[in-house]
Amino acid sequence: QVQLVESGGGLVQAGGSLRLSCAASGGTFSMYAMGWFRQAPGKEREFVAAISWSADTYYADSVKGRFTISRDNAKNTVYLQMNSLKPEDTAVYYCAARRYGGLTVRGYEYHYWGQGTQVTVSS
Repeated sequence: QVQLVESGGGLVQAGGSLRLSCAASGGTFSMYAMGWFRQAPGKEREFVAAISWSADTYYADSVKGRFTISRDNAKNTVYLQMNSLKPEDTAVYYCAARRYGGLTVRGYEYHYWGQGTQVTVSS
């Protein structure tokens, strides 16, 4: 069973930066596509970024140019570097792992999810 644990969330002022981490255990991390999603209060979960096992990346338009997803297979960890944060980035951020297949924006195609980490951006 794969377990995912996010960390790095917190409170930051608009224009600031945070780096989220997602540590994986119990599986073959290097072969998984990984994704970050977020859910704001009263809103549906939305795709943020994804990275394939070969480090191809894809971003939601709302974060393109501000967020960077990366992975360190030696540490079984995926990161989300978030710069130029805006109040509308406030949400619980979740990482997800997909056992097979390439990167995808569809949450239902991921097999494992973390518990989430809160990101709050003040104006």
